[in-house]
Amino acid sequence: MKLKKIIPILDWLPNYKKTQIRGDVIAGITVATVLIPQGIAYALIAGLPPIYGLYAALIPQLIYAVFGSSRQVAIGPVAMDSLIVATGVSTLALIGSESYIAIAILLALMVGTMQLLLGVFRLGFIVNFLSRPVIIGFTSAVALIIGLNQFRNLLGVDFLQSDQVHILLEDIIHRISSFNTNTTIVGFIACLLIIIFRKINKKIPNALIVVILGIVVIRFFGDYLKLTDIAIVKNIPSGLPKFNIPIIDIALIKELFPIASTLVLVGYLEIISIGKTLEAKQDEYRIDPNQELVALGFSNIVGSLFQSYPTTSSFSRSAINEEAGGKTGISAFVSVIIVVLTLLFLTPLFYHLPRTILSAIIIVAVFNLINVSEAKKLWKANQLDFWLLIATFLATIFFGIEYGILIGASLSLIILIYRTSRPYVAELGKVPNSDFYRNKNRFKEVIIDKEILIFRFDAQLFYANANYFRDKLDEMAHEKGTSLKLIVLDAESINRVDSTGIEMLKERIRYYHKRNIAFYFAGVKGPVRDAFFKGGILEVSSLDHFFMRDNGAVNFFKTGDNQNQKKYAQYIHQAYE
Repeated sequence: MKLKKIIPILDWLPNYKKTQIRGDVIAGITVATVLIPQGIAYALIAGLPPIYGLYAALIPQLIYAVFGSSRQVAIGPVAMDSLIVATGVSTLALIGSESYIAIAILLALMVGTMQLLLGVFRLGFIVNFLSRPVIIGFTSAVALIIGLNQFRNLLGVDFLQSDQVHILLEDIIHRISSFNTNTTIVGFIACLLIIIFRKINKKIPNALIVVILGIVVIRFFGDYLKLTDIAIVKNIPSGLPKFNIPIIDIALIKELFPIASTLVLVGYLEIISIGKTLEAKQDEYRIDPNQELVALGFSNIVGSLFQSYPTTSSFSRSAINEEAGGKTGISAFVSVIIVVLTLLFLTPLFYHLPRTILSAIIIVAVFNLINVSEAKKLWKANQLDFWLLIATFLATIFFGIEYGILIGASLSLIILIYRTSRPYVAELGKVPNSDFYRNKNRFKEVIIDKEILIFRFDAQLFYANANYFRDKLDEMAHEKGTSLKLIVLDAESINRVDSTGIEMLKERIRYYHKRNIAFYFAGVKGPVRDAFFKGGILEVSSLDHFFMRDNGAVNFFKTGDNQNQKKYAQYIHQAYE
């Protein structure tokens, strides 16, 4: 059973159904028809020769199909990771050079190793520190950056490449007048065709169609239509990637560490987001976040041994895989077979492929990732989250990808600390003709007793919010004035407490006892009660002052005798003997 969890293919392959073959084969072919042109295009984004996009579409897919917990996620080169690779590696070597290629492959090994270690040590929870607004702001900004970077090929102008939008826009504005007319026309026609095909049916392999049309037009009608000035891909070597261990350079690894960390985080975010979306559409399997890290890690490590640069899951190809009927990793094996056939026999066909068409494919794909609708929803629903999204978006487009995700993660953590340090608190009142107590600010009809304060704290009680707890309790107690005789802490929403919280409680209990104000507890969970007793709360309180509900505490205070309370105190005492 444990082996099946480590190698998920051992779980689903023996139970493979014949009825799934047709869907998997069709899905594998469909994904491959999108993957091949995208792989070539994304390699150009990464600053690598086109063949490396096909290499990245090969081994990583196979490894993920074996180790991945999702059976429908499509692995391979993606636009976002490709741009991050270009941003980091271009500062260390000349784009397209042998050293540049070697560094990109070493980067895949580093990323894979880091992902594998995170998965083995079950550190997938780290991604939880990036909230959804941060992810949306970051991906939208990167999509914009990728799209703008592709204007160089779309318009046939040698614009600067950068991950800072203001630098890109400044260069585009200054040099846009020198655009190549033929290149621009072909590029915009390709964009229009892709959009039209997507509107008709998303299952149509729009990327493959415009690639074939572009090759045919340039190959057979280029001279006649005077399109000889359009830049084309030219030679893509044939053959499968050879096994080769990346050159290990410690100094280089230190320089690549920040960009590798960014790729690890972004890659993991992408695969979890896609995997969870696909998981919700079926009941056959469940995503294991740590296993996804292991699978991604192995994919990048083994991929780097066969000349692959960093890869992760693709939003578009994963969706296409699911929509085309892919149910298991067999679709990935089919996709790999087609990529292998392409590498062996079909790469010469891409010689006349216009680069502007590759840019059109990328631009249409990535601009769909700019999520304006989510920003509108957040503006109405939660403005703090809206501004977090905007801050991450602006930080990414103005300061670059690395700083963008760092700033977004930092802001997300600050907001988390802020929210946990200032949780919701409420005074409860009795619902008329019942034994229930509810928030007086939400239920106006509740009865408030001047002598009693029932204080509810809606969070764990720990060092970051202990002072806030004390201040809000004192504030509500002060409002009651000299008539206050009892404080009841409704602890139903407190799921954890640390030593700082316990010491603060002990100090407050002593403080109120000196003022002849009783202090009771209601609804304390077992683990929290354990922590209270171990922390010495019974030094200042009594078992008789712990109640199942607020109503029991109030009745005990008013009558001084409650048979149910005696039984409950006895039960607690026996549990802790």
